[in-house]
Amino acid sequence: MFKYHCLNPIAQVGLEGFTEDYVKTDNIEEADGILVRSANMHDMPLPANLLAVARAGAGVNNIPLDKCAGKGIVVFNTPGANANGVKEIVIAAMLLASRDIVGGINWVEENKDNPDITKAAEKVKKNFAGTEIQDKKLGIIGLGAIGVKVANVAKHMGMEVYGYDPYVSVDAAWNLSRDVKHVINVDEIYENCDVITIHVPLLDSTREMINEDAISKMKDGVILLNFARDLLVDEEAVLAGIEKGRVRKYVSDFPNTTTAGKPGCIVIPHLGASTEESEDNCAVMAVKELKNFLENGNINNSVNYPNCDMGICDQAGRIAIFHLNVANMITKFTALFGDNGINISDMTNKSKGDIAYTMLDVEERPSEEIIDTLRSIPGVIRVRVVK
Repeated sequence: MFKYHCLNPIAQVGLEGFTEDYVKTDNIEEADGILVRSANMHDMPLPANLLAVARAGAGVNNIPLDKCAGKGIVVFNTPGANANGVKEIVIAAMLLASRDIVGGINWVEENKDNPDITKAAEKVKKNFAGTEIQDKKLGIIGLGAIGVKVANVAKHMGMEVYGYDPYVSVDAAWNLSRDVKHVINVDEIYENCDVITIHVPLLDSTREMINEDAISKMKDGVILLNFARDLLVDEEAVLAGIEKGRVRKYVSDFPNTTTAGKPGCIVIPHLGASTEESEDNCAVMAVKELKNFLENGNINNSVNYPNCDMGICDQAGRIAIFHLNVANMITKFTALFGDNGINISDMTNKSKGDIAYTMLDVEERPSEEIIDTLRSIPGVIRVRVVK
């Protein structure tokens, strides 16, 4: 029997994926797995029994990844589950920035009691005139699940699309329209595009990548869209760019005192993935990842451990070993089982930076003494008997 705890409300359609072998607990100390959305886990003590954290969403800046890795706690996210919802709001943002729809709506609201509003509207509508996006150049920084979807829709809308991502995955490349211009230098996007949207994770290397220097290379009247992470953009530099006329509009999904209510800024209250469908998809995917790990030891879509999948175990036992990525570890593991006369029928080992993960299917379930010996090997973080 596995126990799970929800730090945030999780869509019921996802929780329905749990079988009778799972029970929800309000006591986090009992939990084998945690489901979370936005709750901050950085200052939270991690329960000794905790095996995994599944984030129902893509961003994991609310989870202490290294701390979890050091305790043998696997952290999952759900990449692509909310991609369609974000794609749609990005397209909407591009249209809102290209034509002053928001300004026009606000004018109507302010003049709702004017008996001559119809005539007045005809006189002022030129103040809200904008431009069409057809034939404009769209630059997409980051060709992951969301970036690819935005690129493909933009092509269908008649835009010329530039894409930049030095680490584009094979899956993303297959799904990307062949008409997208894949550039190898982000400056090509800054220098050529009328609209730029950013879809990369927040890392030390990407923090404030849209800054004064980047903006100085952009075309006058550029539209900037940020539906990824607020700290990817130096927003003070953006405000300066708006004042100089270099930036026409900045649309952000991250409200703060820097941009809220400022001229040239359209700030949305973090609605990117806030659709019923996205929340359902993320919950379903998070539960599947958690179940596959707890039941089989398989890791898919982890952000702090390597992906590793051996399917369903049909042997007497399966052992999962969390350890440092150092030389000679596998030899020590296999020697221990060999010395105890236990045959290893299947094995896989994967690494991610300083962390590694090894799974072994064995024809005889090992004794507690053998497991304790495994745990005592220098460099081993955690040993789990999956089956």
